[in-house]
Formats: sequence, C-alpha cells, structure tokens
Amino acid sequence: MTQTLPVGLTATAVVAASSANLGPGFDSLGLALSLYDEIVVEVTESGLVVEVEGEGAGQVPLDSSHLVVRAIEHGLQSTGFQVAGLKVICRNDIPHSRGLGSSAAAVVGGLAVVNGLVTQVGSEPLSDAELIQLASEFEGHPDNASAAVLGGAVVSWTEHEGVLPRYSAVPIQLHPDIHLFPAIPEERSSTAETRVLLPEHVSHTDARFNLSRAALLVVALTQRPDLLMEATEDVLHQPQRAAAIPRSAEYLQILRRCQVSAALSGAGPAVIAFSTQSELPAKAVEYGIANGFTVSEMRVGEGVRWTSGVVART
Repeated sequence: MTQTLPVGLTATAVVAASSANLGPGFDSLGLALSLYDEIVVEVTESGLVVEVEGEGAGQVPLDSSHLVVRAIEHGLQSTGFQVAGLKVICRNDIPHSRGLGSSAAAVVGGLAVVNGLVTQVGSEPLSDAELIQLASEFEGHPDNASAAVLGGAVVSWTEHEGVLPRYSAVPIQLHPDIHLFPAIPEERSSTAETRVLLPEHVSHTDARFNLSRAALLVVALTQRPDLLMEATEDVLHQPQRAAAIPRSAEYLQILRRCQVSAALSGAGPAVIAFSTQSELPAKAVEYGIANGFTVSEMRVGEGVRWTSGVVART
C-alpha cells in the first residue's frame, strides 16, 4: 500500500560530478570529482514548484519532466510513498552537457533526497546498491551513477541475465599521488549525439587493445601511476568522437604530447588529465585557456550525502 508523506517534511542531498570511461574503460570506469550540486525538497499541500539556481537556470524545464523530479518520483514509488505536492530547489555547480555527469548527479541526487524524506517517517532508506540500480536505469549504464553514489573511483558492470538489467559497482582506492585536472570547455556536447558516432561492431584487435588498457588502468589508478600514459590509451570511442568535438580532441593530444595522461571525460567535450605533478605544464595550460577551457585541479569527489531537513552545503 502506498503511503502519503506528511506536508512540511524537508530534505537535502549533495551529489558530485563525475568523469566516466577515463580512456579505455568504456561504460565501466568512473571517478567522482569535487564539484557538487545540491537539491533541497519540501513536501507541500499540492502542486509542483521547481527552482533552478546556477547551471541550467533558464534552460531546463521547471515541470514534471525535470530530471530531478522524475528521479524523486521514481524513488518515492520504489519506497512505497507518494506526496500531495512538492517544492524542489536545485543549486547546480556541475556544468551541463560537458561530460561531467550532470544528468547522473541529478538522478542520484533526486533519489537520495527521497531517503531524507522517508527516514523521517520510520522507513528504511534506499541502500547504495539500490541507488546505483535505480539511477543506472535512467541511462542504461552505471559508470557515472555509481561514481556519484559511492564517490572516489569505481569499476561498474551490467548483467543482462534477467528481464531487467542489473547494475553493480565496487569502489577502488585512487593512488594518493594522482592529481586530477578537469578541463571544461565553453562548448557543449550531447552524449546521445556523440554515441551514435560509435560503430555497432569492433574488431578483435581493437577489443583486445582496450581490454588490456582497461585492466592496466585499474592498476595504474590504484598502485602504479607511472603507467597512466599507456593505461589511458583508447581506440573504441575517443577517435570516433574526435570529429564532433575537434577542440577537445586536439587538447587531448596536446596534453599527451606534453607527457600528461589524459582522456575525454565521458563523451566529452570536457577532458580530464591525470598527473603525479601538482601543476600541468605551462604549454598545456596556455593552450587550454586560449581555446576556451577552464582548467583547474579538483579533488576526488565524495559519495552522495543526504539528510533530513534543509542543511547548507559545505
């Protein structure tokens, strides 16, 4: 039986940006970044009010089609609750359509804020595994979603044995010597638009190449940062997407020519660099700035945090 939550309940969730693929780990490897969105909700007597501050303000829908609202509805249904009305405030710092997991953050944040509501009436919150499953159902793969849920670096996978796919992930410990430098461009790119550029079939040679690099990347990220250059090589998706995001493709090559390990962040157009140095080479920074990229060091992001009540972001 579906229960109706009482009017006046409030909850907050804070969720990180994420970078997926990391080169060869297509739809499997992910990494949370220290750039966060905050979602605040209040159960009201009726209707739906959506407010967006920061990224996406004036650009995203303010009705039931908003991704956060859809995720909240999915979370409520999954926990056996409904609401008479809802006010949703989204305070966004994660850039949209840049390859930094903004949609995954919206979904994970929407689901997590449900935990903050239902625990106030004595219900068990959704577990991390359930958050990963429910969030991944929106996009069909769990790389960004699992990074947003768990924080840090993750290895994720999908099982297709049942009627519905099952999505899972495990965390891996990023080596402390690795510094992260996302390069975020002004231009935007849709994952859906760049995914259609990928071939339906790949050769055994290319598959073998990426399998070896993805396996090596786990070792490089956790134990051997000196192997990051080789480990971030890819032939399955980055070359195919280059024509659609030429500045990002060129910047990726500039970084690598400067001996900086780098990959597209998700489907791009953002690029992420990995370095054991605390600064990028001056040539790489100058090229990025001259071509519209904002380049800065970020820490590894934390897993999604939710709480009952309205709590300011820290």
